[in-house]
Amino acid sequence: MNALVYHGPGRRGWDSVPDPTIIDATDIIVRIDCSTICGTDLHILKGDVPETPPGTVLGHEAVGTVEEVGAQVSTVAVGDRVLMSCVSACGRCRFCREQRYGQCLGGGGWIFGHTIDGLQAEYARVPFADTSVYKVPDELTDEQVLFLADILPTAYEVGVLNGMVAPGDTVAIVGAGPIGLAAILTARLYTPGRIVAIDLADTRLESATRFGADTTINNGRDDARAQVMELTDGLGADVAFEAVGVPDTFELAAELIRPGGRVANIGVHGKPVTLHLETLWTRDVTITTGLVDTSTIPQLLKLVSSGRLDPTVFATHRFGLQDAMSAYDTFADAASTGALKVVLEGSARRGSSTNDMALVAGGA
Repeated sequence: MNALVYHGPGRRGWDSVPDPTIIDATDIIVRIDCSTICGTDLHILKGDVPETPPGTVLGHEAVGTVEEVGAQVSTVAVGDRVLMSCVSACGRCRFCREQRYGQCLGGGGWIFGHTIDGLQAEYARVPFADTSVYKVPDELTDEQVLFLADILPTAYEVGVLNGMVAPGDTVAIVGAGPIGLAAILTARLYTPGRIVAIDLADTRLESATRFGADTTINNGRDDARAQVMELTDGLGADVAFEAVGVPDTFELAAELIRPGGRVANIGVHGKPVTLHLETLWTRDVTITTGLVDTSTIPQLLKLVSSGRLDPTVFATHRFGLQDAMSAYDTFADAASTGALKVVLEGSARRGSSTNDMALVAGGA
């Protein structure tokens, strides 16, 4: 089969690799019908995730069709359409029993495209199938559920839930990329009083407005801290999300928060960050971090099925899976291309409209 393979910092290829096989009785083999690229994949390619060895197939978000099941798999069968979570769960360890699947001690956690071969491939081996995949309702298309593999539960769990967003809150979101936009969508479920999106790119701020931000600030031109203070009578935001993963944006999020407020770090950091305790220690500020557990996927699936949540707004570009190299170029140059999420379509992808298929070559 073919797959997108990491060859070390700055190097990737669309390569021929061995077909995956069942290794453990809890495994399944899935044909990938629809996959996508994450900002975390770009972090890996930059060398920010040294535990990912060269030769690893990238990708941790996909929808596919079950082709083969291990002897101990009981919840899915050949032919089922499934969403593969970015986080795998052994289902037995202490943390899995607490629904902290991201901290799994039994061989799960974030493993796809990280410590084992991932999902930007024609086929994939999926460990712990009974506790790590979700059947896709027949009435939903691949694209309606694809972004529930990672960015939506990440924004919801690590941002909205950790940040304890409440009705009436002022929520400041530093970074209006895909994860920041997902934070806007899911924060709106809690009816905050105001959502403020902060970014350096006007195109992303325009997207933030479409996704539901009430106020946008280009921090390259304007003083975000001063504007947030003006909007909040000098107090600061109730909740601030860091949704980029660089030192400057974390420090800005901490500067925006009111006394007694909450800073929820969502971004993936590859460099040390300064924590200014000299100014924070007297202000009763809570700072949270976290790796997504994806425990909220069933809840989010219900919201999509009921029409309360529409993840398809993330899909700006579509490519055939075999064009993954071009898709990476488009996604990595989002400032110029306007890419939010690119969709990689397998040859047997389900749920595509005629209009969708006309965009497979990569149109916006």
